[in-house]
Amino acid sequence: QLQLVESGGGLVQPGGSLRLSCAASGFTLNNYAIGWFRQAPGKEREGASCISRSGGSTRYADSVKGRFTISRDNAKNTVYLQMNSLKPEDTAVYYCIAKNSCATSRVVYWGKGTLVTVSS
Repeated sequence: QLQLVESGGGLVQPGGSLRLSCAASGFTLNNYAIGWFRQAPGKEREGASCISRSGGSTRYADSVKGRFTISRDNAKNTVYLQMNSLKPEDTAVYYCIAKNSCATSRVVYWGKGTLVTVSS
């Protein structure tokens, strides 16, 4: 079965950190650019970050720039999202997605999401 599986979500206090992981099952992650979307309750889905196939190019939404870092370990078939200085407005379900490139909008694979809650 071809799928993306996210992990690492949870409850964290404001100012804290979490690292999300995205692992591929049934296909090779390094054939795709990998991104993270997030959707907060009652809000539209937002693209948070994306990393190219090689890892040489990354993109960030203005809302997370300087606080989040995306990286990939192709040998482990895994992409990471390091989230620092978390704010309550970062609370959302975070989805891992695979695309042919960060510049395209068409998503090839979606994960089921992992919940991040930032609250004191």
